[in-house]
Parts: sequence; structure tokens; C-alpha cells
Amino acid sequence: MHDLSNRRLYLCVSIRDDASDFLPAVLAGGVDVVQLREKVRSDEDRLAAARVMLPICRDFDVPFVMNDSPELALASGADGVHVGQDDVSVARCRELLGEASIVGLSTHAPAEFDAALTQAASYLSAGPIVPTPTKLGRAGTGIDYARDCTARSDRPVFVTGGVNADNIGDLVRAGLRHFVVVRALTEAADPARAARTLRHSLDEALAAL
Repeated sequence: MHDLSNRRLYLCVSIRDDASDFLPAVLAGGVDVVQLREKVRSDEDRLAAARVMLPICRDFDVPFVMNDSPELALASGADGVHVGQDDVSVARCRELLGEASIVGLSTHAPAEFDAALTQAASYLSAGPIVPTPTKLGRAGTGIDYARDCTARSDRPVFVTGGVNADNIGDLVRAGLRHFVVVRALTEAADPARAARTLRHSLDEALAAL
């Protein structure tokens, strides 16, 4: 069973041709959960990418999660799956992957979060707190929603939406503790440096509490 309570920096990344270089760089910089979030490419491409990414994550003792499909998570040997409100149920994920696997569930509104608390998810996500290109068409929930979810939850709540080195300290001071990051690392000119900077800002804010 993976304990995610002390894992703070969760990378969502699509298939990359440079994954064998990019992933070690950001993991060495402080990323401690990785999700392959690929909405366009085929299942075959996703499995091929997982075969590259999973051994790297193992080398760093970092959980590797597949997006949307527990079947692909099972086939790839991933540590678990992340599903959204319109995907297969948490219960079905547990049937396929077992009790020891990671199962994450997205929430975007109080009613969804209330329902999520009754399900056997390993962690929940809340957001996006601001509109983001990775969630096209979805309005931002605001920080108050994520803060309320974090305060009420009995498991980690990973906050999504525009997290970067400039705002992560303020988010920690607002009561948030676990963060999903995408563009701050995937679009960085120097991913290793960007990850170190982000992790330093996070750790510094947590230490000051």
C-alpha cells in the first residue's frame, strides 16, 4: 500500500519523446508522484510510454499512475490509476487493481467531494482552482473550495490549477498541502532547475508553518 500523505508534488505529463531525460530530471528535483495523462494518443502508445516511464519512477521510489483506464494501469504494471467524474467508478478500479493499488478521483464541486469521501479512493483532487489550458472549458473553483476539501478530508487532497514556484508558498499558507503541477515543469526550458525551484519553494513554505 502506498502512503501518499507525505508526497507533495504530483506531476501530470503527457507522452514525451524525451521522457527518458525529462523524467529523471524532475524526479531528482523533487517530484514524488507521476501520472501519465494522455488524452489523445492510442492505448498502444500509452502502454509504450508507460514502459519507459515506470522503470524510471521505480528507480526513484516514486509511484506511477495511469490516467482514466484501470485496464491500462493493470496491463502496464502501474501503481494505480486516476479517474474523473465521468470515468469508470472507484469501485470498479478496486475490483480490477486490488486494495493495495492507488486510486485517485477528481472533484470539482462540493457535491462531488462529498460523494468522493464515501468512496475507496486513495487520494482526491480538487480544482482547478484557476482556469487552465489542461482543463479546457472548466471554470476555476477558487482556493476556498480546495481549502475546504483539504480541511475536511481524511486522505490527501491534491490541488490542481496553475501551481508554480511563484504561488505555491501562498497556497501552502492558505492551508493546502498537496499539489498537482503540469505546465510549470512540462513547459520549462530547464526542467531540472524548475523542479528544484518549485520543490524548494514548497518545502520552505511548509517549514515556516
